[in-house]
Amino acid sequence: MRKLLPLLLLFAVACKQQDFNADLLVKNAVVYTVDSNFTMADAFVVRKGMIIAVGKDDSLEKIYKAHSVIDAEGKAVYPGFMDDHSHFYGYGMSLQEVDLVNTKSWSEVADSVMMFSKRNPDGWVIGRGWDQNKWSVKKFPDKAKLDSMFPVRPVLLTRIDGHAAIANQAALNLAGVKPGQTITGGEIETIKGKLTGILVDNAVGIVSRKIPEPTDQIIQTALTDAQQKCFADGLTTVSDCGLPYTMINTIEDLQHKGVLKMRLYVMLSDRPDNYEYLFKRGVFKTPRLDVRSFKMYADGALGSRGACLLQPYSDNKKDQKDWKGFLLSSQKHFEEVAQKVAGKGFQLCTHAIGDSANRVILKIYASVLKGKNDRRWRIEHAQVLSPDDIHYFGDYNIIPSVQPTHATSDMRWAGTRLGPQRLKTAYAYKQLLEQNGWLPLGTDFPVENISPIYTFYAAVERKDLKGYPQGGFQPENALSRKQALQGMTIWAAKANFEEKEKGSIEPGKYADFVILNKDIMKVKGADLPGVKVLYTYINGEKVYGKN
Repeated sequence: MRKLLPLLLLFAVACKQQDFNADLLVKNAVVYTVDSNFTMADAFVVRKGMIIAVGKDDSLEKIYKAHSVIDAEGKAVYPGFMDDHSHFYGYGMSLQEVDLVNTKSWSEVADSVMMFSKRNPDGWVIGRGWDQNKWSVKKFPDKAKLDSMFPVRPVLLTRIDGHAAIANQAALNLAGVKPGQTITGGEIETIKGKLTGILVDNAVGIVSRKIPEPTDQIIQTALTDAQQKCFADGLTTVSDCGLPYTMINTIEDLQHKGVLKMRLYVMLSDRPDNYEYLFKRGVFKTPRLDVRSFKMYADGALGSRGACLLQPYSDNKKDQKDWKGFLLSSQKHFEEVAQKVAGKGFQLCTHAIGDSANRVILKIYASVLKGKNDRRWRIEHAQVLSPDDIHYFGDYNIIPSVQPTHATSDMRWAGTRLGPQRLKTAYAYKQLLEQNGWLPLGTDFPVENISPIYTFYAAVERKDLKGYPQGGFQPENALSRKQALQGMTIWAAKANFEEKEKGSIEPGKYADFVILNKDIMKVKGADLPGVKVLYTYINGEKVYGKN
């Protein structure tokens, strides 16, 4: 009997261990797996952060006993939403600054800045989000009011698109900016021999580089604040488009400590030190961090007239009737970077808004890619295109990475900027989808709202949150609901070379998923903006939702 006792104890322990063979069971759900067949399911099982089985409630419950069970009560469950073009860190920093989004006038901007300065009495006053296109007087402001309010303290307020800013004289003095000064790929606005404070594209950097570097604590707060906002909107992976290599170790360290749980796909910005860093280190990949690409800027934004067009803007002032915008670097620079990045086997992603900028970059890509390929080089935005150039995307497997809410934000004034003919192939998402058969979606937050539900709504309805216009903006370029969901899940993952590990609810993939209060695949179009995220999970761990 004494000899049998240890064996009986071992058998008892083994039986007890076999009681649980999973960590989490999600059941009684409407599961959109977004697999290759767009399969529907009732339930799925998670173990050690990975999905191990997908199927029917009764079948899975017979096989698996999980430590935790989620009864979805018939709610819709989707793969974790992905934002394939954002500025995650920049958004987090903007949460520490003056919020100027949706301000209705320059006076309201000034009032917001003053209130912020009283709460934060030291250092620079930094803000972001103003948009003169939403004001009754739709023109760039002048710095005079800022100068009177802040004669000594430097102020820099960036436009919503990040491609223009206004600085007061104190900030301009610190940067040594003079009337009539010029810069390649930018503009320092001077009227009648005086600085207005308006800086466009590369000119913004002259001043912003004088702002002291944030402390480690501010950086951590920015990242964690951005994370919580994203989790609340169902985002489990975001692409941060253009960071310095110095942020990589910071992000990796916070993720290792468990402080930062968001999955990040990081593009390094177009700088020599960034190329040197990644060429030497090689593709850097962990379960939550992926660094394998570089981000160039071809031109500016349409809203600040920095987008580079083939023909002049339709709404130019009389003294600027030939204004077409500009490239931010020389064509030679873009060619050299493309050759260099291709030679090292990395992904290249380029911001291109105007039809001229798109043409330049598409032709450079074509000369390097030389036909069909799987390099997944991307054009970020691909916003205004000549109909003669759209074929490049399909011919060379170039990926257009688009943001549907740009269309619904710009539509009230884009036709004035471009004219009716050019508008026909602007924000042409359906045409772009047809080139490769898939299309990643994002928001460009903080330029737009971070909500993937708004992305979905704008993609399928082509309307703003007020339901304008009736019938949708250029509805021939609307996506189907299935395409829109794929665009912010599996196609977004594919654009990042991550489709084998995320983007769908399938065995062998990370257990990243969201539960919504209503089914976005079935509710009326007008009700889509009101759909709410109930729960967000990463690796089977709840990162947002009520207990």
